Formats: sequence, C-alpha cells, structure tokens
Amino acid sequence: MELNVLNETAQLKAVVLGSARNNGPTPQLEDCYDPKSKEHVKAGTYPVESAMIDEMAAVAAVFEKYDITVFRPKEIENYNQIFARDIAFVIDDYFIKSNILPDREKEIDAIQHVIDMICPTKIINLPDDVHVEGGDVMPWNDYLFIGTYTGKDYPDFITARTNKQAVDYLTAMFPNKKVVSFELKKSNTEPRDNALHLDCCFQPVGTDKAIIYKGGFLLEEQYQFLIDLFGQDNVFEITRDEMYNMNSNVFSIAPDVVVSEKNFTRLNTWLRSKGITVEEVPYAEIAKQEGLLRCSTLPLIRG
Repeated sequence: MELNVLNETAQLKAVVLGSARNNGPTPQLEDCYDPKSKEHVKAGTYPVESAMIDEMAAVAAVFEKYDITVFRPKEIENYNQIFARDIAFVIDDYFIKSNILPDREKEIDAIQHVIDMICPTKIINLPDDVHVEGGDVMPWNDYLFIGTYTGKDYPDFITARTNKQAVDYLTAMFPNKKVVSFELKKSNTEPRDNALHLDCCFQPVGTDKAIIYKGGFLLEEQYQFLIDLFGQDNVFEITRDEMYNMNSNVFSIAPDVVVSEKNFTRLNTWLRSKGITVEEVPYAEIAKQEGLLRCSTLPLIRG
C-alpha cells in the first residue's frame, strides 16, 4: 500500500476507522483520560457500547457510499479502540506511530494487519521522549500544523499529549514543510477549557476554509496566524459550547464533502452555504469522550 496524505481534505481513498465493539464497561473516574469523560461518568451519562457501535456504523455507511476502502482494528476484549487518530498518523507517504499513554499501547497492535501492508522503510517509530498523538498533527499542503503544550507543568496535564520534542522531531523530519506549532489551552478538570488536541479547536475544510475556536489557543497571535492565513471570510468561528460539543472535529472525505454530527446545525448550514455537501451522522454519544469524527479516523490515502 502506497500511503499519501498531503492535507486534510483531498479525496479519501483508504482509512482506518476505529471500533466500539467490546469497548468494556464504563471506566472508573480515576481511569478516565480526559475531563469530559469524567464529567459523564460522574453524571451517569457515559455512553453505552450499543449506541457507539450504531454511531460508528453510520460513518462506515457513508464511507461505503463513497467507495472508500475501510480498515478496522482487530477486536481487543474490554478495550476502547474508538479513537484511531491517536495511535498513528500519515504525513506524505510516512506512517508515524504515536507515543501515546502507556495504558493504550495495545491499540497499535490491533492494526498490525494494516501496518504489514506498508513498506517498512516508510514506518517511523519515534524516540521515547517524543510524545505526540495524531489529533495534534495536521498536514496542510506546504504547511504542517502541530498542536502542543510546552509549559513547565506539562507532566501535570494528562490532557497534554504532544510535547516540544515532537515539534522539533517532525520539523527535522520534514524540512520542506513550513511547520507551525500552536500552544493549546489545557485543563484536567473543565472540558470547556480543554483543547485536548489541535483538532478540538481547529480544522481546515474545503480547499481554503477553516473551523476555529479562538479560546482553544493560549497565544492570540497563533490564533491570528490562522485567521490571516485562511482569511476572516473563510473562517467559521465556533463558540465555547460548540467546541465542547466537538464542532471542529468533523471529517472531510473530499474538498466538497464533510461528514458532520447531525446536531451541528449552525456549522452544517455554513458548510452548505460554501458549496460543501454535508453527510450528517449521529455521533453525540461518542462525543462524550472528548473526541468525534476526526479522532476516530486515520486516513491512509488521499488524492
């Protein structure tokens, strides 16, 4: 399999879609990885497996409609395998394995059947000190956008997933890319003030447009860089509550086709006004784990 991912929106041809099967029981509070999951565990509203299976089936149906090759992880008993984006990502024709939370290392083993199809020289295993997850990494043609957190209190945030070493490593690995990193706002306790990954507060759509939540960025000049790059008229700015509901975490399967959550009324109306077809799916249950459509997909081939 020859990988090819140059940006976020080119025609999707092959993708790994996570799985909600055999997802395990509702986690204990102390075992949650993010504040939104904690919130729903406390409230007794954490999503049930059957609902999440149905939601992911709706996404799989959209992929089938567009003749996209879909790979699924092998099932691991009582294990959350929904968020395929966390465990690896593709830049150009390289498959880069993330260094993720130790409790989640089995997830990469579950897609070994996919990795075996890739040329070994195109598979990158990162050094131990390079922490990165795919939700923080966005190829955008000549640019490579990376979400990070470089505060001295990085070790205190389970929500800080991509460190400065990752930015430096990827900058060195892709010398022809203009690498731009963004300091993200982190909170272990308040999901409305936590940009878990870059795609929780920003994502390009179409060929020249973007969804942005200003409050997800620690530094206003970094937010302003994106506004200047895409142009104010091409940017859809989401509110704090829309960020909480994961409005920026939609998924493009072509420049003119976006898969989005059916309740994102304001966003979906805007996308359609820009000539983009919106394939609406139910995904509100999975969103309770602070991840949505981009988080649960790992594109392998675009273009």
